[in-house]
Formats: sequence, structure tokens, C-alpha cells
Amino acid sequence: VKPQRGLSAIQPYVPGKPIEEVKREYGLTDVIKLASNENPLGASPKVLAALAAALPELNLYPDARSYTLRQAIARCLGVPAKQITVGNGSDGIIREVCVAYLEDGDEVIVSRSSFPVYDISVNVMRGRLVKTPLTADYRLDLTALVAAITDRTRLIFVCNPNNPTGTIVTADEVDAFMAQAPDHVLVVFDEAYYEFVDAAGYPDTLRYVREGRGNVMVLRTFSKGYGIAGIRLGYGVAQPELLAPMNACKESFSVNRLAQVAGLAALEDDEFLHRTLAMNRAGLAYLYEQLDRLGLNYLESQTNFVLLEVGPGATAVFQALLQKGVIVRSCVGYDLPHWLRVTVGTPEQNARFIAALETVLESSGQAVTRS
Repeated sequence: VKPQRGLSAIQPYVPGKPIEEVKREYGLTDVIKLASNENPLGASPKVLAALAAALPELNLYPDARSYTLRQAIARCLGVPAKQITVGNGSDGIIREVCVAYLEDGDEVIVSRSSFPVYDISVNVMRGRLVKTPLTADYRLDLTALVAAITDRTRLIFVCNPNNPTGTIVTADEVDAFMAQAPDHVLVVFDEAYYEFVDAAGYPDTLRYVREGRGNVMVLRTFSKGYGIAGIRLGYGVAQPELLAPMNACKESFSVNRLAQVAGLAALEDDEFLHRTLAMNRAGLAYLYEQLDRLGLNYLESQTNFVLLEVGPGATAVFQALLQKGVIVRSCVGYDLPHWLRVTVGTPEQNARFIAALETVLESSGQAVTRS
């Protein structure tokens, strides 16, 4: 029995190592995970209470179209509910986009150093990936994305802020890009880290949907700012005509009952989101200060993670940190082999990461600049 040929091109997604796996592998009892950009505060107390109240109804199937949740998201965004789709994480919506809009050999343009789930979903549908480099300052190169468009191009994924760099493209840059994007190309703006952005020049991509553009979709998630990555919930915003083919191929109950309950409760807890953002800002400031002290290059971030340059020994540093019970993210799979990505954690987690990193760098003979 032969699998379909598109699978031969797939490199399986490798997530951040689980805490329990590292404990087993290295014989450790105390491990922190700063690899997957999870919310260090956990989930909102309102979410936890809503989930507890919903447990007696687990025998019931969820609303297949997530009506109440879509209405709530629509109210928050100021768009009609018919322009909202929800999925099993934004990953699930990415897969639905590819299933609905790709045929054999269709081209999809992505950055060479961006979210690898795009690659997997495209390859499943036997699409052809066209990869463009980052700019010299590690931002998405929208000019290069436009230059790569052909008659066979069907999708462009724009991760903004970009994972793993944490950098953004600006409103002016996106406007110029959209002015050149032909109608036959669906532009998907992946804004998983939207809540963390405080840059004045960040684009309002929902504007294109409100203006009636039929080739734009905006994706967001509840995994990061709202702290419910474990329950898998994301949403997309686009014209109803664009969503219809995706709804036709959507799994019958792709968003489970608990995810819908959690999403509704999360949207009602602004105080939790504000606490999350305040902790993240303080954590970024601390990490910048300490990385400056250590003499390491890093990219200022519009997300809840920092990309730092360690050099040719980055993989060895990554492994040494694991041995000290600190899980960060190797960026070899992002075509950035000299870099590591670290999630902004609690103050205690951030301090532990810096202490472990400094020890590892010193033991490896890499120069560390002291204040």
C-alpha cells in the first residue's frame, strides 16, 4: 500500500521538547520550558471556571459551526459573524486553506525562515513551495514575495509578527504589497502574536476584509496571549465567499466543546490579557538587558519570544541548556542554525535561563561580557 506522493516531501513538524521527555532523558526533576511561546501565567481563571462548569456536558457533541463563539469574536473585531471561521488552532485553518485552494503543482510563496506548518500543509496537497529570503534586518521581504508571484501562484503566507524572528512588516509596506497582489492569489496574514505588538506602524489587515477584498484572510489564535494552547483554538477572518470552500471540507466537529467554552470565557477576561502583556513587556526588557551584558546579538521582538544569535555552536548550547533543565528552541529547522529562540517566561524562569546560558557559554569558552 503506497502513501500519496505529496507526503514524501514532508519534514514532520518538530515542536519544542516536552518537559516530561527532558526529565526522562536527562534524569532531571526540575525542568522549565521556554521553547513553545506558551503563556507563563497559564490560562485565565475565568477560562478554568468555565471549563469546569462545562465538564458534565462532555457526552454532547459540540456546535459544528461554533455559532456563539463566532458571534463573540465578530463583536470583538467589529465584523459580521459570516466573516469568521474557527478551527482546531490556527494550524487547523492553515490546513483547511490548503485543502480548499490548492491542486497539484500550485505554487505557494512563503519565507525561508517562518512557521514550518505552512510547508507541511502545502506538501500534503502536493503544492509547490517557493521560498524567499528575509531582509538583512531579519524581516519578511514583501518585495521578494511579490517578485516570486507567477500565474501558478495560489497562496502567500505572511507571518506578521514573524515566527521565529519576532519582527514585523509595517502598514506602509503591507499597503504597497497588497497593491501589487493579483486577485488570483490568496494572501493569508498569520497574526498569531497580534496581541503582543506595540509598534505604531503595525498594519490593520482587517481593513482589507472590511473593504471587501476577496483575496485576503487574517488568522489569529487563542494559544499565545490568551494562554490556552493546550485546548487548540484559532480563528480566521475573510469574505464569506472565501470561507465557503473551507467550510465544505472542514471536519464535522473540528472545534471541540471545551475549546468553544474556553474561547468565549477568554474573550471576557481583558484583565488577564493585560497582565499577560505587562509581564511580557517586563520580561523582554530584562532579557534585552541581560543579553546586552553577555554581549550577544538578538532581535528586538514584537512577540513573547526573543531570537538570539549564539554562533556556530548554537546546537551544542541548545543541548547543554537541556542538560541544565532549560528547554529553548533550536532554529536549525527555520534555516537559522546559529540562533536560538527563547520564550519570555516568568521573572524566575527568565533569570534561570540567563544563569544557565551564561554558565554554558563560559564552559564552552565563548566570551561573555560582564557589566
